[in-house]
Amino acid sequence: MDTNRVDLNLLVTLEALLTERNVTKAAARLNLSQPAVSAQLNRLRDVFEDPLLVPAHRGMTPTAKALELLGPLREALDRLRNTLETHGDFSPARAKLTVTIACTDYIEAAVVMPLTLALRQRAPGVRVAVRHWNPTLLEQQLANGEVDLGVMTPDPGQSQLRTRHLFDETYVLIGRRDHPSLKIGLTIEEFVRLEHVIVSPSGGGFTTPIDDALAALGHQRKVVMSAASFLFVPEIVSISDLVALVPRRLLRRPLDRLTAVDIPWLAEQFSVSLVWHERSHGHAGQRWIRELIVELTAGQSEESVPSTPTRQGRRRRAATSPARDNGHETATGKIRRYRTDGSCR
Repeated sequence: MDTNRVDLNLLVTLEALLTERNVTKAAARLNLSQPAVSAQLNRLRDVFEDPLLVPAHRGMTPTAKALELLGPLREALDRLRNTLETHGDFSPARAKLTVTIACTDYIEAAVVMPLTLALRQRAPGVRVAVRHWNPTLLEQQLANGEVDLGVMTPDPGQSQLRTRHLFDETYVLIGRRDHPSLKIGLTIEEFVRLEHVIVSPSGGGFTTPIDDALAALGHQRKVVMSAASFLFVPEIVSISDLVALVPRRLLRRPLDRLTAVDIPWLAEQFSVSLVWHERSHGHAGQRWIRELIVELTAGQSEESVPSTPTRQGRRRRAATSPARDNGHETATGKIRRYRTDGSCR
């Protein structure tokens, strides 16, 4: 490739086109006319000897070469922007800013609550607005500025959005304190005989992928309630014999009236990431918020959330924690599946 034929403006246009996947939207973002961006796209196709973007049902679809270019291109342009930007234009102690976060109520407890408390100390003029996480609307909400950040398991189909991994989460089984059937080393046969509460983010569902996995092993658990909220679950299990699999970070506060036990044959996990749009990527205040969330979650390892075995289990604590991996291997005899919504199991 003759690099003399490539100027910075062409690379900025390519980044906008690969992010928006629409010539009109890219033109608006760059404050250029649509014919001007179309002309630059033609030049880019000539330079890279590739169509880069091809017409699709909605907008345009990047070619394989374009997708290969996007990561290195963003990294190079980000370094250039960081060099050119002044870093003294955001003072947390004096700033007035509202950040809108889309998430589930589990994320409100695990991420947004610590963030809000930290902001009172570090940036008292920064407010947090929480919106219900709607996976079908999130991309558009981020694009038009209705939402600044999503905290969720990223959707591989939204590759044009920015993401940053925060943590991997696992599940713990909870029930009321001194529940007669909760103990360390609970077997799959004992597990399915319990009466379960699950959370259905879409509403009304009585099965999850864990039920499919149980069925494959010849088991069926008893789901007696489908709840709409994560935060409702600890309350109802604390006053009944119902149990629920919940994300471990939901129990960072004292367990109080609850017992929590690990399930040795269950190694299910899901990842949680920050997700944001290119439009807010370079905003100094938004960048500071993202870094603060990363800082706050980095020290919250799941090992800091102890299980609280019943009296029978206190005499014999488990020697090892449930198996973990990166999703590439499956341990024999363990149910291992991955959720994209962090729902109760």
